[in-house]
Amino acid sequence: MKRVLVDTSVWSLALRKKDAAESEQRIIAQLSKLVLDLDLVMIGLVRQEILSGISDQKKFTILRERLSIFEDFPITTHDYEVAAQFFNECRNHGIQGSHIDFLICAVAANHDMSIFTLDQDFHNYQEYIKIRLEKIA
Repeated sequence: MKRVLVDTSVWSLALRKKDAAESEQRIIAQLSKLVLDLDLVMIGLVRQEILSGISDQKKFTILRERLSIFEDFPITTHDYEVAAQFFNECRNHGIQGSHIDFLICAVAANHDMSIFTLDQDFHNYQEYIKIRLEKIA
């Protein structure tokens, strides 16, 4: 079974774009296929990022309920330790990134997942750490 950890950047595009361009529609369709094929992986930090900044309580509640169908993948101590190693390795090569990004990388690497993201920083990380990025259709 293919497993794909979907980054906040993809969710944001899919959930907030009303009039998506053709290239954006393809990304949204790719996300929909992951959902339908049950290949999508959610982690709590991505859920938090998706829900953060929604000031309208009604919209927040609706989105929280829609996302509730996705169970959070459990993150282990080992995942956090590998995230720190990834952070250090990239920093040693002059590549900066967020702790959340490196935790996404660690979870994906440790559990044989690819990462579906629109964030170009992940391409920089990929030069120094072993992660697989999902190809954008």
